Amino acid sequence: MSLASAIRETYLGFKSLLIGMRITGREALKPSLTSQYPHDTLKMPARFRGHIQLVLDPATGRPRCTACGLCVKACPSGCIDLDGLKREGEKKKSVSRYDLDFSMCSLCGSCVEVCPSDAIDFSKQYNVVSFNREQFAHMDLYAKIETESRLWAQTHPQPTPAAAVATTAAVVPAAGSAPSPAPSATKPAPAAVAIDPDITIIAPARAAPSNVPATKPPTAPAPTAAPQSDAASTAATNPGAQ
Repeated sequence: MSLASAIRETYLGFKSLLIGMRITGREALKPSLTSQYPHDTLKMPARFRGHIQLVLDPATGRPRCTACGLCVKACPSGCIDLDGLKREGEKKKSVSRYDLDFSMCSLCGSCVEVCPSDAIDFSKQYNVVSFNREQFAHMDLYAKIETESRLWAQTHPQPTPAAAVATTAAVVPAAGSAPSPAPSATKPAPAAVAIDPDITIIAPARAAPSNVPATKPPTAPAPTAAPQSDAASTAATNPGAQ
């Protein structure tokens, strides 16, 4: 080997060493991605496919499934079995039983795609384990969605109907106002009032009863003039005579 080739090999080896050390140092300064499983778990990506599950309607708190049966017909493995009924006050049928044989499910997604109500979706549960195979052969998805519905009802109290609110407002007095007293059969006695002895109180005249004839109050006699003498009468009549 010539001297030139030896120098070239030494240079390329040293350059490769520097590149490797640079990559190692850069990765060493990054935060650790190690997750302490099972105490810490990673968030599953949106396209992860676990076993299927029923979807809860966020507006009503009830399952969206109408028990149409299209998912049963579309399943190539025949691992879905469901039943539904029409409850009181509802216009459509709703699911009452939904069983999944997860031991036969191939996670093809045909049931999710064919559902007209978007009532089925893939779950994000990846650690579904059991010591008994029968637990996967009969997975009750309706029981799980009922548990979610009860939790939804606890966090979303139902509003009071308008008729009940109007009745309550009519019965309960407004805040800060004194309650009206209950009607009494007898008229309460007037409260005692302290009277100043220096003040003269004139009582109003009472109206006469209807069965007693009204009496006319006596009138005072008209004042009469004092008798005058003849001279005074003449002077008053003819003032020019003086």
